[in-house]
Amino acid sequence: MKKQSGFTLVELIVATGVTAVLLSAAVLSFRDSTKANSTVTQKSDMSDNMRSGLNLITQDLIQTATGIPTGGISIPNTVNASGCNVGKPVNRPPASLSLTFQGPNSANPGCNVILPAIEPGNSLGPTITSPDGTKGPATDVLSIMYVDNTLALDAKQINGAGCPAGAIAANGNTITFDPGCVTIGLAGIPVNVGDLIMIYNNNGNCLQEVSAVSGQTLTFNAGDPYNLNMRTGTESAGTIKQLQNLTGGVPNGTYPVTSATRIWMVTYYLAVPANDSAQPELMRALNFNAPQAVAEVFENLQFTFNFDDGSSPAPVNQTVVPVTDNENQIRSVNVYLGARTTSTTAGSGQYVRTNLATQVALRSMAYFNTYK
Repeated sequence: MKKQSGFTLVELIVATGVTAVLLSAAVLSFRDSTKANSTVTQKSDMSDNMRSGLNLITQDLIQTATGIPTGGISIPNTVNASGCNVGKPVNRPPASLSLTFQGPNSANPGCNVILPAIEPGNSLGPTITSPDGTKGPATDVLSIMYVDNTLALDAKQINGAGCPAGAIAANGNTITFDPGCVTIGLAGIPVNVGDLIMIYNNNGNCLQEVSAVSGQTLTFNAGDPYNLNMRTGTESAGTIKQLQNLTGGVPNGTYPVTSATRIWMVTYYLAVPANDSAQPELMRALNFNAPQAVAEVFENLQFTFNFDDGSSPAPVNQTVVPVTDNENQIRSVNVYLGARTTSTTAGSGQYVRTNLATQVALRSMAYFNTYK
């Protein structure tokens, strides 16, 4: 009989071996590609987080001091012979950090009679320790203020001949807008409980937190989260009452033509979620409202400040306000963000870390000509 051609046992073994080698190479290549893709994806997510967070911080810093009086907003206080505050401290968002506004410089942390448009917070935030045991420095907190340009609350004054139905209570507890000048509510200008309202006239300015809104009337009750409303004790002539006309040097219960506008106070800091300690977040707090997470996973947040105080060379990269200067002399802010991947990269078992830094000019702060 004619023999049938085919593979010998040796040929089969050789072919199987070659196939196994090729399959192993293909599997290893696929595994490496998967690891590389996972690493690239995590790095991309980390970069997106950092840029998103940095963009938000930059946008708010650019608006810092817009519409805020030069020198800041006065805080009614009893002061001692040194001109330092011995009245109630003004609380600083967020509530979780239990902070107060520090004052004009590091030498007098309790001497705070002005609320500035920008307030440093060196090492006031948490220290972030990552799951691999890497521990960073104490992080910073930054608070800034600017006028809400989208709200036409100051299109007309509160009171005066042009708005006869508008009024301000003699004790400063309420302001009522003339509906013919400013309409409050869904059909007009939305003002909410927790909003900060700057009230101002030729006698000065003050800042209040809205406790209640009823029709055209805004109420400012004592005991607000900031300690801004109806300041008591020997400060009883303060708050809105400091804007009254005087008779014999004493507020007489009447007000000159007075206006109001809404102020945003924005605070940035890092926080570790209670339900996921491995994913620290960049938080943005608007006034004392519930803070919002705007990016993750951040391990470091640092701010330094460049001053223009007329000296040569001017102080730069300062973590706190120099003793001879104040916040109103800050001309730019250096922002540093440090982040890591959400999990260890495949194969290495390690986190990938990176950082971003930028400098933002505070163009709405008082102009100082450095070229004269």
